[in-house]
Amino acid sequence: MEEVRQERKGQSTDCSGMSDEMLAEYRAAHVPLYNEQPLKLGLFAVNLSNSVLCSSVPTSFEVSWPHSLAIAEQVDRMGLEAIVPAARWCGYGGKTNYHNRTFETLTYAAGLLASTKNTMVFSTLHVSVVNPIMAAKAIVTLDHISNGRAGLNIVMGWNAPEMEMIGVELREHTNRYNYGAEWIEIVDKIWQENEPFDFSGKYFNLKSVQGDPKPIQPRPVLVNAGGSPTGIEFSARHADFNFTGFNTEEHATEYVKKIQSQAWSNHKRKIGMLTTLVVVCRDTEEEARAAYQSILDNGDRVAVDNYTASLGINLADFDEVMRKEYLEKFIAGAGSTPLVGTPEQVVEGFASVKKAGIDGVLIGLIDYVEELKYFEERVMPLMKQKGLRI
Repeated sequence: MEEVRQERKGQSTDCSGMSDEMLAEYRAAHVPLYNEQPLKLGLFAVNLSNSVLCSSVPTSFEVSWPHSLAIAEQVDRMGLEAIVPAARWCGYGGKTNYHNRTFETLTYAAGLLASTKNTMVFSTLHVSVVNPIMAAKAIVTLDHISNGRAGLNIVMGWNAPEMEMIGVELREHTNRYNYGAEWIEIVDKIWQENEPFDFSGKYFNLKSVQGDPKPIQPRPVLVNAGGSPTGIEFSARHADFNFTGFNTEEHATEYVKKIQSQAWSNHKRKIGMLTTLVVVCRDTEEEARAAYQSILDNGDRVAVDNYTASLGINLADFDEVMRKEYLEKFIAGAGSTPLVGTPEQVVEGFASVKKAGIDGVLIGLIDYVEELKYFEERVMPLMKQKGLRI
């Protein structure tokens, strides 16, 4: 590690100030999301009430520390690569008050990283809410707690009621990303520069900025979910992984090629791809379909309408077929695609995701503690047979 530090002395902050080869070599050896597994696996939003299901479907899942710790320890023992909590500040109403009960992601990550040995835990930060100097220091602290397993999921801020509650400006879409670009530039410089520096930009004017210690990783892994043209360019320039939805293999293949081509042609960077899927896996397809239908039957339509409205989506604008499809996706998966069936069918679904060029899947489940046991016993061996895990 000292050799890495010496190599980085006096270098620019771009891509850790080290050669692509050195960075890739370090990450392959030490960073879980860059390990040799063909398809990386993890969990998403287990710090939020209802997680990714806008439904009152019966489950033992809850937002409590003992339950979160039990999930993390299970994931760590299974060898999954990542847990990515989401940042929420208020609920969406309805009978579930979807995402009202939440754990803040920096302190959540600290607790989980101190209690695990293998899995990465990300912190999801809204750039308009957290000062970049504080964020840089916090992620470094997490990286030292975990010996190099901290990650950062950077969000520009999009939910008007949350921003109003906190009292920060919800900028116009492009300006959010311009602000975010300055924010991450400052964070990167703090992680990399050995001497104090000044920063003068449109949004930040800082004097004698410094930060010690540096992270364990040459550069902590950065995830971003930008999907608009502006968001794609931000990810292409700054992110290590773009987090995208998965509709069809064909659509995903096209999107992956687009953003990876843009990252390379514009910035000479490689970028990985992550997605999230709700997995409903049972011994028979009939049982799986029934379990999935139970999610829909217990769906919270009021909360869905409030959630989609915060995204700028009005379901009433769609025709009947599209409205039904979108409603189901937001009840069962916050807009992501469900993967429903037997272990064999679920593995085929994962194979389709991998074929599209996506590197990893963050899984949503009805009941994490119970279904992770089933997933390990019934699905993981088939993934190994399929060449998706080793």
